[in-house]
Formats: sequence, structure tokens, C-alpha cells
Amino acid sequence: MKVTVHRKAHFNAAHRLYNKNWNMDKNDEVFGKCNNPHYHGHNYELVTSVTGEIDPVTGYVIDMKVLKDLIKEEVEDKLDHKNLNEQVKEFQNLNPTAENIAVVIWNKLRNKLDQKLDLEVTLYETPRNFVTYKGE
Repeated sequence: MKVTVHRKAHFNAAHRLYNKNWNMDKNDEVFGKCNNPHYHGHNYELVTSVTGEIDPVTGYVIDMKVLKDLIKEEVEDKLDHKNLNEQVKEFQNLNPTAENIAVVIWNKLRNKLDQKLDLEVTLYETPRNFVTYKGE
């Protein structure tokens, strides 16, 4: 029997959406106010979902303390209160859209989790705008 456990976390970060190969008019046309050259910020909410078999000894799919610590080390400590474009290496050449941020987070966590566990991340950029990535 497979069960999914979820852990919520949050971080605050600034970013600018733009394509450095386009002029300002084209960037404004595609990204609008998110192309602000002085950046803008979000209070991101993250839901990390891990699916797997329940361990018959512990009763856990994954120890939630382990998951909490992993999210803190790999996501919160690396992204919280950062300018994603300028301070996070993964976004030096990758536009920090919600979609790309979710994939980066998924990759950071996937590399640290037991491969028998399935992983899905849902990232809320705003309460009404969110993305989900599960490695597909």
C-alpha cells in the first residue's frame, strides 16, 4: 500500500523574469511587470509530497523530521531572502519562473531521497498561481 505524505514550507525571494537576448520592449511584452529591472518579490509556499510504501517497523513512508530538515537545507537555506537571478547559481542562465524554480527544487530534493520514493513539489508563487512538478 502506497501513501503520500506532505510537508509545507515557505521562503521569500526576489526575481526578475526576462530573456537577456531580447530588448526591453520584447521583455515587457512577454513578462510585463515581472520584467522590472529592479526585481520584485514573492512569499513562496512549497508543498513537498513523498509517496511510498509504509515501513512495517516504523509506520513511516519517510520520517517527517528527515523531510523537514532536507527541505530546510536544500530549499529554505538556499533560496530564502535571496535574489534568485543574482545569488542562486541555478538561475544564472535560467529564467526563475515558478516552473523553473519548481524543477530546481525537485532536483535538489530528488538527489537526497531514497529512489524508491516518489516525489512531487507544488510551488505557490501567489495564493492563486502555482505549479506542480513530479519529474516527468
